[in-house]
Amino acid sequence: MTPDQDLLFSPIRIGTLELPARLFKTATAETRATADGFVTDALVAFYRLLAMGDTPLIITGNIYVSRQGKSAPRQVGADHDDKIPGLKRITDKVHAHGGHIFAQLNHCGRQVIPDFVGATDVVSPSDRKDLLTGTQPRALTEAEIATIVADFGAAARRCKAAGFDGVQMHSANGYLLSQFLTPYTNRRGDRYGGELEARTRFGCEVLAAIRAEVGPDFPVIIKMNGHDDLWLRRGLKTHALVEAARIFEAAGVDAVEVSVGHYESGFPMVRGTFEHCLRAMVQGSMAHLPFFRRHGMRLFRPFVALMSNWLWKGREGFNLDYTPSFKSRLSIPVICLGGFRTRAAMTDALERGLCDAVSAGRPFLADPFFFAHTRDQTRGPRCVDCNACVGHLGAQPADCYHPYVKTEKAAMLERMGIEAEVLPPVS
Repeated sequence: MTPDQDLLFSPIRIGTLELPARLFKTATAETRATADGFVTDALVAFYRLLAMGDTPLIITGNIYVSRQGKSAPRQVGADHDDKIPGLKRITDKVHAHGGHIFAQLNHCGRQVIPDFVGATDVVSPSDRKDLLTGTQPRALTEAEIATIVADFGAAARRCKAAGFDGVQMHSANGYLLSQFLTPYTNRRGDRYGGELEARTRFGCEVLAAIRAEVGPDFPVIIKMNGHDDLWLRRGLKTHALVEAARIFEAAGVDAVEVSVGHYESGFPMVRGTFEHCLRAMVQGSMAHLPFFRRHGMRLFRPFVALMSNWLWKGREGFNLDYTPSFKSRLSIPVICLGGFRTRAAMTDALERGLCDAVSAGRPFLADPFFFAHTRDQTRGPRCVDCNACVGHLGAQPADCYHPYVKTEKAAMLERMGIEAEVLPPVS
C-alpha cells in the first residue's frame, strides 16, 4: 500500500490549517531551555530534527504562561515579550523544512515538586494536597484566576507573534486546567466549582482570552483526558469528559487530543516497563520530594516497578478505549495518542473511525524521523517502551536513554551527517 492509498497519509484540516498527513508529534517536555526559560541552540536543534523528518505537525513540550505555572527546570516560557525572538528561532527552523508547529500552553497548578523547580507559591482550584508529591497548594482567589486567564491570552499572543501555526491548551494529565475540570481537585463553592458547566468555566475563559489575542482564524486545540483514572477518588470518567469537550467545541476549540490520567494515577499515560524509568526518577525529580516520600520511593522502587509493569502493560493505541465516545459526540477532529508504534495500528484506528489523527511522543525521541520512516516503510531506531526517557524528564534533556536504541539513533544521525546536539548543562 502506498502513502496515497493510506488514510494515515491523507490530508486533515484543523481549523484553518490543512495538514498533509495524520501522524503528529505530541508534546514531550524538552528540558533544553535556559534556567529562566529562554530558547537555547539545543532546543532549536531538537525541533530541527523533527522537521527534517517531515513530521506534519509538531506540538511543543509544555510552555509555561507565567513563572508561577512553571512545572520543571529548564522549561521554556512564553511569560514575557523577551521570549518571542527565541521562540521564533524554533518556528523559523521548522518552517524552513516545510513543517508546522503548535505551542502547548500550560500552568502546572498543584502538580509540581516545589524544591525541584524553586516554586514558592503553589496554587490550585482548591487546597487539595497532591498525594504523589505531597505538595500542598492553596486555593486561588477569583482575582488570581482572572490573572491566569490573562496570562494564557498573553502567552498565545507571543506565540503567534513568534510564528507558531497554532496553540494547544493543556487541559489533561492533572495540570491546572485539568484540575479545574476534576471534582477531586476542584471543590470550590463559587462560579468555578460545582456542576460540570461551572468547572469548565475556567477553560472557556482561557479559550476566550486566547481568541481575543489571536483572532478567530488561528488554530486553537485542546488536550484532554479520556478518563482521569483516579480510582476511589472523584475523578472524571469518559462521558463527563466528552461533555466538557462539547462545551469547549461550542466555545471555539478546533480539535481535541485525548490522553489519560493525572500524576496521582501512576503511569497510565505512558505504559510499558518501568525499571529504568523509576531508577532515573529517584535520582532526578523524586530526589526533591519530601523526606519520607523520597526515601520511601528509594526503598520500594523495585516493588513499585513490578506493580507498574503489571498494571500498565504496553499496548498500541491504549487511549482508543476513549476516543470513540469523543468521535460520536464531536464534529471537530479527535486526535488519539497513546502507545502507537506501527503503521498498521495507526491506519487501523483511522480506518475504523476510532479517531481522525494519531500522535506519538516516545517514538519521536527514539527516532526524530519516525514519521518519514513510517511513511516510507523503512526501519529506524524503535522505541521499546522502557520509559527511561520519562524518568529523566525535568532532570536531563528529553532523549532516548535505552542503551541499544540510543546507540542506534546516534549511528543513524552520523550516517546522515547530522551533528550531535550540544546539550545544556544540568545541575
